[in-house]
Amino acid sequence: MLSTLQCWPPELSEEQRAQLIKLATTYSLANSLAYLPNPAPSGPPTAAIHAPFTLIPTPYPRDLFHKAQKLQHIYNVLYSRITLDTPFLDRIMGAEAGVGKVDEFMGSLWKGWKAIRDNNGGKDVQPIHLGLFRSDYLIHQPSPESSDLSIKQVEFNTISSSFGALSEKTAALHRYLFAITGYYGAASCLTAENFPPNQAASGLARGMVTAHQTYGSPSASILFVVQPRERNVFDQRLLEYELVERHGIHVVRQTFDELHNNAAVSSDGLLTIKVFGRPQPVEISVVYYRAGYTPTDYPTPQQFDVRFELERSRAIKCPSIPMQLAGAKKVQQVLTNPGVLEAFLQDPRRGKAFSNEELAELRESWVGMWGLDEPDAVTRARDHYSQLVLKPQREGGGNNVYKSSIPAFLDTLPDREREAWIAMELITPPDGSKNWLLKAGEDQAGLKDVVSELGIFGWAVFGDDSPMQEDAAGWLVRTKGKDSDEGGVAVGFSVLDSIVLV
Repeated sequence: MLSTLQCWPPELSEEQRAQLIKLATTYSLANSLAYLPNPAPSGPPTAAIHAPFTLIPTPYPRDLFHKAQKLQHIYNVLYSRITLDTPFLDRIMGAEAGVGKVDEFMGSLWKGWKAIRDNNGGKDVQPIHLGLFRSDYLIHQPSPESSDLSIKQVEFNTISSSFGALSEKTAALHRYLFAITGYYGAASCLTAENFPPNQAASGLARGMVTAHQTYGSPSASILFVVQPRERNVFDQRLLEYELVERHGIHVVRQTFDELHNNAAVSSDGLLTIKVFGRPQPVEISVVYYRAGYTPTDYPTPQQFDVRFELERSRAIKCPSIPMQLAGAKKVQQVLTNPGVLEAFLQDPRRGKAFSNEELAELRESWVGMWGLDEPDAVTRARDHYSQLVLKPQREGGGNNVYKSSIPAFLDTLPDREREAWIAMELITPPDGSKNWLLKAGEDQAGLKDVVSELGIFGWAVFGDDSPMQEDAAGWLVRTKGKDSDEGGVAVGFSVLDSIVLV
């Protein structure tokens, strides 16, 4: 198995690669595996480019893939319970006692959430939450001589977990290329039964449908809160088409600025949106955020005002503010402290109690982490900088500080801001894996040393007094050149990929 990973990809002639590129690019454009060009147009699009992808799927250990799928059910429950634990989030992420004291963005979200609670008897207006999650992993090889491979979690995403639909399309692309060419018999592991199914779009839509049904108004619509001039629009539209065509649920897409003019919340919490062509404002059952995860989505107080107005409604949010706070890197780090995981997963007052073996499996997926505000934390980070990454409370890629950049960064980090950062041990993927990467506008694929990150999607609908519903929901693979530390597809670091099980 390790030898397959380290000797990938199999030999393909220049003519074979050219044929694969021709088949792959036309398939991509015909099947919405696409982006809008950069910069995205302000009006109706008149052109699209194919999303970046690999020519051939990446081999992935079968047992590790199935373990990641199994763990997703436990992670769904864990982050649902964190979302519902207001005192914990106040203590870890709040602006009075937690990260929000020094992280202005997190502090602003928390303050808005607290004001809403204070005006509603200390409770959320809508007690039901929808989580569309993604847990991201790298394969870890503890030493070059070791054949003992494991999966280690990079992060857990609770807001705008993107690329579900395009990942499903990428897996379909690779199955198509295999069906047409057999990949020219280049590798014995490339057989139909080794291509795992990927139904991420329908799985994520199922979570939205469950929340919509829980809300209880069949004629209501789902609101997608989006960024202006979104290039990754097809990934979002494919979810919309799934909701409309298979479930008869309409979708409204608006930015924060559009919602400032069009959204209204009644005294009893009903959220309605003015929509062009509709004579009456549309009732909203679910608010799904594909924006709002980064400070740049809130350039003025107006955008925060809109976010808090939506939070004050009885529409089910994905995510609610507490769920967004639960996905912070600080929470990921605090979970590694003694007794914290047990408090969430083995207290029968919270629901099902998980076994010691299940908690051990979860812990096996973690690497060492600590907060930079802990005693001797900065000294430890300086001493071990070559094996570390420093992470702030941000999503979207491009925010972390790696290895040799750490000492100089620590020199400039004010003491009071240390609480907003965590140190995390680097994961060490096996050496030797390569793949052919193709980006739009390139007529040849580049062969690069690569690292592949697996993401498992999951969904959960839950509340204090409601039975929890949850499931896994497909998967994502992002592959990047090994010389790149960051991993985001949307920001240009990675390409979309799929897997063949070995």
